[in-house]
Amino acid sequence: MPKRHPLDVVIIGAGVVGAAIAYYAARSGLSVAVVDRGPVAGGTTGAGEGNLLVSDKEAGPELDLALLSAGLWRELAAVLPQEIEYEAKGGLVVAPDEASLAALRTFADGQREAGVEAVEAGAGELRDLEPHLAPGPVGAFLYPQDAQVQPAQAAARLLAASGASVHLGEEVTEILTGPAGVRGVRTPGGELLAPAVVNAAGTWGGRIAELAGVTLPVLPRRGFVLVTEPLPQLVRHKVYAADYISDVASGSAALQSSAVVEGTPAGPVLIGATRERVGFDRSLSVEALRRLATQASALFPVLARARVLRTYHGFRPYLPDHLPAIGPDPRLPGLLHACGHEGAGIGLAPATGVLIAAALAGAQPPLPLAPFRPDRFAEDPR
Repeated sequence: MPKRHPLDVVIIGAGVVGAAIAYYAARSGLSVAVVDRGPVAGGTTGAGEGNLLVSDKEAGPELDLALLSAGLWRELAAVLPQEIEYEAKGGLVVAPDEASLAALRTFADGQREAGVEAVEAGAGELRDLEPHLAPGPVGAFLYPQDAQVQPAQAAARLLAASGASVHLGEEVTEILTGPAGVRGVRTPGGELLAPAVVNAAGTWGGRIAELAGVTLPVLPRRGFVLVTEPLPQLVRHKVYAADYISDVASGSAALQSSAVVEGTPAGPVLIGATRERVGFDRSLSVEALRRLATQASALFPVLARARVLRTYHGFRPYLPDHLPAIGPDPRLPGLLHACGHEGAGIGLAPATGVLIAAALAGAQPPLPLAPFRPDRFAEDPR
């Protein structure tokens, strides 16, 4: 079996997280290989909407990660091709009643202390912000830092800009180890030798961890998206109802849905998002699609007349405490993890890349890694 030239790091996963790690690791002067059993963005990344959100995260480690990433995405948008479709469109979180608005105020107060821009808008201002929004909401909060990218393009362009050697269609079958720890990976195409391996395999991160002899309880959480026919600009911001925030934070396995509605540069409107834990069941859920269509039309009645051209779905990599695993695994020297971002991986990818690159280079990370420790789970809940 052929052995390929020694590297500094092998990254498993060619989604946007793996691509961002490759980009920042290469900028740190490291020689990098990326390996994936499928194509670039063939997993969760390719099934995402491209959300870059701070609005849905309460004050804490994930919000700190999101704020760092928001700044990094702005920098990347200036140097990567326009095909990544970066849009600083802002988010609008709508409150249907006074109780929801009061809860949003409390939520936003905590976010502001962490550095989030959150601007309250009264009912009378909503028509100016979103002319096609249904009447009825008592208010909303505007989040100017929320943005959008085309996720598959973002992953591909980051990977190309990294200069990493890329090995697609090659499944990792073994994590190679020795007395000092990790020494590379084995695929059907041969061995890729390196003293560091990064598990950026998304929903399959638990399986890669098992190959390395450690436990990481990543679970798939299925979600659907509706795509309408191309339309004139009907939706100016990323708009969602306040209950989306509680859905994101929930650990329930049951079907949950709360419409997130946004336009795209090409014209189609994207409508998400559902969440349910059904393993890797790829069957179509008519109930999930019905809920999304109903909730989107309630927010924007004009969409009731729009044709849905297609739907797609994928699996978010879910960890029990809703925080990703980022950083070195103390159980096996040379093994690092960067997975479990659930539905926020596209938004959090650049910050994750910077943190992993710092760990690989032995540099001080811009944020503490302790909240994201891969070995923080005492037991596997599966």
